[in-house]
Amino acid sequence: MRKRNIHRKSILCPNCRKLIDVDESRCPYCHTANPGAWWKNNFWTRGFRSPNQLTNLIIYVNIGLYVFALFLNPRLADISLNPIAFLAPENKSLLVLGATGTIPIGRFHWWWTLVSANYLHGSILHIFFNMFTFRQLAPLVIREYGPYRMFTLYTIGGIFGFWVSYLAGVRFTIGASAALFSLIGAMIYYGKSRGGTYGNAIYKQIGGWALGLFILGLIMPGINNWGHGGGLAAGLILGLILKYQEKKREGVYHKLLSGFCLLLTGVILCWAVFSGLSYRLS
Repeated sequence: MRKRNIHRKSILCPNCRKLIDVDESRCPYCHTANPGAWWKNNFWTRGFRSPNQLTNLIIYVNIGLYVFALFLNPRLADISLNPIAFLAPENKSLLVLGATGTIPIGRFHWWWTLVSANYLHGSILHIFFNMFTFRQLAPLVIREYGPYRMFTLYTIGGIFGFWVSYLAGVRFTIGASAALFSLIGAMIYYGKSRGGTYGNAIYKQIGGWALGLFILGLIMPGINNWGHGGGLAAGLILGLILKYQEKKREGVYHKLLSGFCLLLTGVILCWAVFSGLSYRLS
């Protein structure tokens, strides 16, 4: 009697990462339904080789758009010795790339700028400070919330922060700080909710950051404190809704929500680059 070779295809569960049969109706380890479904098994839901991948990607996109904004300047950049304005893209270049506020939204109805403005910066010092802060903060958020929830916090928090500043009448604004304050808000919620020695230490440290940055915003001109406050509030709320790792491990739906944020951001930033090229060539 001839033996038949039965080849059964195995996959890693998109939620718990355990090896299972592709035809399982439910993961025997974490009980995720239909773990072999195509929409649960793609680059985004399979995960990153390293959490630093997502952090670096966000930093690279911010730097790339900053350099592109300089390229759009007919005179390249402001070479003023003022460190705040050094290598500053023109406002018109920032406008076509997606700066937000009452001018882009109220006059042109560019609601998409609530996303794009999170990736634009007004000087070399501006982007250095924001990306340095993000590089310090993102690994902590990824450790306690996971990379997918971190990106959701970054995206939705930034949108909400700029929406609040629009309602407050801020005319023209850019920068990643609204999104950064969303990450800060999520970590403040985490520290307060978790408690204990570690949680209280996080709460005091991150709360101190937030207080210091708000005081800095009151002292320095041109700081969008409305955006900061809106981002912080969004982070607190999202931290409660999304939960952190110790309360609920990242699941498929966290990844899908984050994937939607990625798709939205990618489409809008591609449109921003297209708008910028059209402006440069016209």
